[in-house]
Amino acid sequence: MADTWLVVGLGNPGSRYESTRHNVGQMVVDELAARRSESFRAHKAQARVAETWLRPGGAKLVLAKPNSFMNVSGGPVSALANFYSIAPERVVVVHDELDIPFDTIKLKTGGGHGGHNGVRDVAKALDSPEFPRVRVGIGRPPGRQDAADWVLDPFGATERKTLPILVGDAADAVEQLISEGLVAAQQRFHAPRE
Repeated sequence: MADTWLVVGLGNPGSRYESTRHNVGQMVVDELAARRSESFRAHKAQARVAETWLRPGGAKLVLAKPNSFMNVSGGPVSALANFYSIAPERVVVVHDELDIPFDTIKLKTGGGHGGHNGVRDVAKALDSPEFPRVRVGIGRPPGRQDAADWVLDPFGATERKTLPILVGDAADAVEQLISEGLVAAQQRFHAPRE
């Protein structure tokens, strides 16, 4: 299992939350599974999982969507990491990020949680913050709208036009992070767009 990666899309379970900003991480993991014609199945770690490969002969990917709510994502992530014997540095967490503008992707390993309760819970459960993160920008709410309400709202009509591209780019970022490393992925996705 030396070249196995766990890629977790954070979000909330159920149809009520499927198209919300907070679930963009799960949308990215869905895209990675769709590219490989894989479907998710129930796993005893309280998650839905698809086992696949980065490419034929490449790294094994365990794509996962916790069945828990965002703020308690750590339990399923830790259970999956233990089940597959995957160290934190090979657990890629894909999540929404308020402090990054919509349609922007940033990657990092370690550091703080930036107030993101799902990331905080994963770091606590893994007993380490040293896992790679693909942060998908959703931007701050307009006016005085509460951030907690904003993340649980569906993407707006204008955002939905760009969302498939953003999700595809984030899936590309996951693939490049795993195949070429963090720095190569950062150089591509942190560069200003033409």
